Amino acid sequence: MVEVLIGVGLLVALFVGFNIGGSTTGPAFGPAVGAGAISKFLAGVLMSIFFAIGAWTIGRRVVNTLGRDLVYDPGVFTIETSIVVLFFIGGALFVGNYVGVPASTSMTAVGAIAGLGVATGELNWTVMGEIAIWWIVAPLVGFWVSVMIGRYVYPTLNSWIAITQTEGALVEFDRSGVLPVPQAGPNTTRREFFGTIVLVSIGCLMAFSSGTSNIANAIAPLYGAGVSMNPLILAGSAAVAVGALSIARRTLDTLGNDITDLPLTAAIVVAVVASAIVIGLSAIGIPASFVIIATMSIVGLGWGRATRTATVTGSIRGEDETNVSVGALAAEEPGEEAPDIGEEEPEDIPQASDLFNPSTTGRVILMQNLVPVISTLGSYLTFWALFAFLW
Repeated sequence: MVEVLIGVGLLVALFVGFNIGGSTTGPAFGPAVGAGAISKFLAGVLMSIFFAIGAWTIGRRVVNTLGRDLVYDPGVFTIETSIVVLFFIGGALFVGNYVGVPASTSMTAVGAIAGLGVATGELNWTVMGEIAIWWIVAPLVGFWVSVMIGRYVYPTLNSWIAITQTEGALVEFDRSGVLPVPQAGPNTTRREFFGTIVLVSIGCLMAFSSGTSNIANAIAPLYGAGVSMNPLILAGSAAVAVGALSIARRTLDTLGNDITDLPLTAAIVVAVVASAIVIGLSAIGIPASFVIIATMSIVGLGWGRATRTATVTGSIRGEDETNVSVGALAAEEPGEEAPDIGEEEPEDIPQASDLFNPSTTGRVILMQNLVPVISTLGSYLTFWALFAFLW
């Protein structure tokens, strides 16, 4: 009977891992896919590889934290309770993936475990409070840093980086040797090739960071119940790979195309801001809300670019100094000269909606808050009822 329960628990854990792959691939590689740097398939492959590396190395520490430290008595993680917790984690994440919105796996998993802890009176409120505070602060930091970059710094960065997207493949493979060697495409400039390498490398780093924190969300309850860690990490990583290569296509579209128009320079900015915050949180032992930080960075940069204003000194329609909306300049391509302020044709000026999609953003933020709430309340009410009336 115990073997059957462990088998059921493992199947549910694999379902959670599948949804983690679908949920976290978008924030890691959505900017690169949206900018046309890599394909969705290659994004899934890279996500699978670097997630597994992060899970096998640093991820063990986070598994121990969620499986042992978040509750006072790890004994509350029986095989039966672990199955219920994983069911709510996987079910809530599946809701987000089904509608194409990547939900925070850390918030969803910690919420489900917290529901168990509250229902049994074993939740470590000190640890929970520290995690919750950082979950509020970190996305706000990512959002406002990206807003400031988009509003005041982006044009300068764009001119420095000067990455233009040319026609044709960015990267081709030289197959004359034993192993294929990547090289720049026939029309790819040196700066474009370098920028693409940087962007994809940052995505790989974010995938690694996701593995260090998110593998615990799939296997920590079973580890707390006494199942060996190494087989769980291997099985969880394999399930993440399946999700990254399949259901992640929806979240890659949402994060790469639907929220904001994301050229290559902007994609690099988003990846740097998000990965820096995630790594910083991991360094102090906080399970990072990877999806929320990356999403808010994308939203912040898009909003900052769409609402940027500039103070122009000179004689413009008889005024010495005028504050002008420069949505058109927020979307300029390197090497193009913007028309003089006031001389643009109305149809040539991009509107804010061209750079920042409020309706999609509202849907993303709503679902990213709703999914952890579903997980937490569902877990708490279920365990409250079970312990009150059955156990």
